[in-house]
Amino acid sequence: MGSVLTADKSVLKTLFLDFKQLTKVGLSVSVVFTSVAGYLLGAETVDYSIVLLLSIGGYLMVGASNAYNQVIEKDIDAVMQRTKNRPLPSGRMKSSTALIIATVFTIAGIAILYAINPKCALFGAISIFLYTSAYTPLKAVTPLAVFVGAIPGAIPFMLGWVAATGSFGIEAGFLFMIQFFWQFPHFWAIGWLQDEEYKKAGLHMLPMDKKDKGAVAQIIFYTCVMLLISIAPVLKVTGKLYIYPITAVIVALLGVLMLFYGIKLYKSQENIDARKLMLASVFYITVLPIIYVIDKFLH
Repeated sequence: MGSVLTADKSVLKTLFLDFKQLTKVGLSVSVVFTSVAGYLLGAETVDYSIVLLLSIGGYLMVGASNAYNQVIEKDIDAVMQRTKNRPLPSGRMKSSTALIIATVFTIAGIAILYAINPKCALFGAISIFLYTSAYTPLKAVTPLAVFVGAIPGAIPFMLGWVAATGSFGIEAGFLFMIQFFWQFPHFWAIGWLQDEEYKKAGLHMLPMDKKDKGAVAQIIFYTCVMLLISIAPVLKVTGKLYIYPITAVIVALLGVLMLFYGIKLYKSQENIDARKLMLASVFYITVLPIIYVIDKFLH
């Protein structure tokens, strides 16, 4: 009896871990975090029922996108060392099972976001459509896939504002642009680190498909654009989205940290500096929403 229970627990644990991998729980939670931050920025009074709906709906939409992505890239994932042990390429889960999960997540996610307001549902649907139908297949065709993928990737911060206000104005546009331009240094740093793996799988994840100073020059350029957009609210040109000068200085320093590692990578072209840039970018997109929210509640 004890051995049967142990075996059942082992099976359940494997299923749970496979589910986490299929829906990329870590990424999904980070997206929810950014969406909630966007909501707090836009809300005059916090409605915790909307926060809950936004969290669940956002998680389901990202989870669905990741599940569809892994179904489409099953054979590609089997080629790469870091992805070959995912549920589908390893054979632990059938593609049909993953598709059912993705479809249920999509329907439930759109319905939950619609309960907040129709615009939230629309942006959620656009996000999952672009990620699965445009970004995923384009990765095997052109480096421009990163630009396409940056659109759904930039929706979460803005989605929170739309959930709070029911409208898409200049404020939501700026939140979108911050996350949009952030993605280029972030994903190109990952592309630099995984260049051999991506090339082996036939994916195009670096500018011009080259691991050279030209690619890093673009990383530096987009980091500068991201930095400027992130501090623009201090100039009171972004509607109701405004930050204090001291906040702008702190945000600028976060951007300068990314810029520092971008310049180091340009000089060295070493993986260690690409990894530091990638980590700095994660730190940036994690801390920036917190700083914005704290600033808002100090007004």
